[in-house]
Amino acid sequence: MALQPSLRPTIIAGAYDSPHTLEIFLDYVCPFSAKLSLAIDSILKPLVDVGGPYYGKVKVIMRLQVQPWHATSTYTHEAGLAVVRAAPEKFWTFSLELFKQQAGFFDGPSSNLTPLQIREKLASIAAQVITEEQVAMFKDLLKLKPTPNGGVGVTDDLKYTIKFARQNGVHVSPTALWDGLIANQVSSSWGEKEWTEFLAKNVVV
Repeated sequence: MALQPSLRPTIIAGAYDSPHTLEIFLDYVCPFSAKLSLAIDSILKPLVDVGGPYYGKVKVIMRLQVQPWHATSTYTHEAGLAVVRAAPEKFWTFSLELFKQQAGFFDGPSSNLTPLQIREKLASIAAQVITEEQVAMFKDLLKLKPTPNGGVGVTDDLKYTIKFARQNGVHVSPTALWDGLIANQVSSSWGEKEWTEFLAKNVVV
C-alpha cells in the first residue's frame, strides 16, 4: 500500500498498520460509487473498525477516482481533497454527504453553473459537516491561484490521485484493489453476505 502522507485521512476504516489493504476507487458523481459508499459505511466499516472481527487485519482506503466524462467530477474531488486538508477527521462524513447529494452535480442540473457556483455549492455541503473555521479554510483551498493556469490549493493532491489510478490501470469506478491487485469480483451490489465471504476467504492473518 502506497499513500502520500497528506492523504492519510483517506484511510476510512481499520487500523493504519493493518497488514491487508482494500483500496476502493470511487467517483463522487457516479451512482454506483454512491451505492457502494453506503455498503462501506453500514457493512464493511463495522467489520474492520474497532470491535469488528477484522480490526487490526484490514484497512480500507477510499481512492478518489476522477472520471472526466462527468463534467463536475474534478470539482467534487477537489472538494474532497480540500476537506482532507481542512478537516481530515470529517473526510468520510463529508464524502457520504456528497454522495447523498450527488444528483445536484450530474450533467443536467449543473449544466448552467459556473465553476465558482459549483464550488460554492460544494462549500454549502461541507458546511453541513465541518465548522465555520474549517469551511473558511476549505474555500481558501479552492480559490484559483493568481497565475493564469495554476489550479487551486489541492491541485497537487488531485494530480497524485489521478496519476496513482492511471499507473494502476484503474479506468472506472467503483474499482477495488486487494493488497495491490484488482479484485474484479467486488461489486456495488454486494451486501453483508458477499462482504463477509470475501473477507473470510482473503484475510490470512
